[in-house]
Amino acid sequence: MQIAIPLGLGVFLIWYVYQSFSPQQLAETQKYFADANYGFVLLSVIFSVLSHLSRSYRWNFMLDPLGYKTKLANNFMAISVAYLMNVFIPKSGEVSRGIILDKYEGVPFQKGFGTIISERVVDLIFLLIFTIAALIIKFDALYGYVIESIPKSALYVLVIGIIAALIMIPLYIKFSKSNINKKLKDFVIGLKEGVFSILKMRRKGAFIFHTFIIWGLYLLSFYTALHALPETANIPFGTIIITFVVGSFTFAFTNSGFGTYPAAVAGILSVFGIAKTVGVAFGWIVWISNMSSIVLFGVLSLVLLPIYNRKRLKL
Repeated sequence: MQIAIPLGLGVFLIWYVYQSFSPQQLAETQKYFADANYGFVLLSVIFSVLSHLSRSYRWNFMLDPLGYKTKLANNFMAISVAYLMNVFIPKSGEVSRGIILDKYEGVPFQKGFGTIISERVVDLIFLLIFTIAALIIKFDALYGYVIESIPKSALYVLVIGIIAALIMIPLYIKFSKSNINKKLKDFVIGLKEGVFSILKMRRKGAFIFHTFIIWGLYLLSFYTALHALPETANIPFGTIIITFVVGSFTFAFTNSGFGTYPAAVAGILSVFGIAKTVGVAFGWIVWISNMSSIVLFGVLSLVLLPIYNRKRLKL
């Protein structure tokens, strides 16, 4: 179900978007694909790969307090395989990273996996920072769109629902004894331990620096890809930030954003006056190019890992 439901959602969104297009809109979308400047797309992918390299280097700052110094190449290949796994089986990448580090670097799975969870905590914090920044920068436009698009009665229900959730969730976590609550408590404890492990890190300055580099490269990769189409090349900075944020969240809903990324990017760009055909074409160009690089580096890593570590495997 965890595989079928996200995949089914992606397929449904692809069908839903394209069935709503007229023949003329489909022709326009195909033309945007044909006329795109793929030099910018390639540069965008390079920035994305560099972010993975920085993430690989940063990983050692978390492993060092545990007494392990792993090879940068093994870190990079483990991360590449993790991204590849997430394309096909959501949430499996973190486990595969821990397994690879255990096999080829001798880092016990529990310890390696703990550093990965801590890393995800940092990513979540940075994504929330970008989200808050996007909401502040584009508050007026988003507020106006919501007021125009959603009936006031529905908004009142939504606000009441959010307030009720904010009250009920802490009470549920405190008093419920269900398995779901146990998972929620483990998640909260994991977040807490992840944050404190970073604060206790000996090279936390370097860790934070590389975190900014990673997210800066993510944003630079997205910004560069916008120049592949003339229609998206000059959109305002605030629109770039909020589109980047919305696109980032889609990776949690389906297999690495399959189907959801192009639909969400097209939807948010249309709010700011970009034609839906442009948004759909741009979303697919970005998603396909990044997934292509992930599959390429992931498959190469699966092949090269045993070759690169053959001496260790013989021991």
